[in-house]
Amino acid sequence: MNGISTRLHWTDQPYKWHVNDGEEVFVVLDGKVEMFFRENGEEASVTLGVGDIFYASVGTEHVAHPVGEARILVVEKEGSV
Repeated sequence: MNGISTRLHWTDQPYKWHVNDGEEVFVVLDGKVEMFFRENGEEASVTLGVGDIFYASVGTEHVAHPVGEARILVVEKEGSV
């Protein structure tokens, strides 16, 4: 969709720390995910459940760690990690 990638992930493996060059919307459709992110040099995390959304603005360093198996919808700029 006009340079936007929409992907469905079914995984129990952690992602890698990354910074997108565009915005990202991360939606948990099934399971749980612990989302780690860094703001002002400080690491924080939030646990996401079914229906929860994480929004990463441009330049937000983050990584998702599924807790067991999770189904995740990711909407981001085409070509992002």
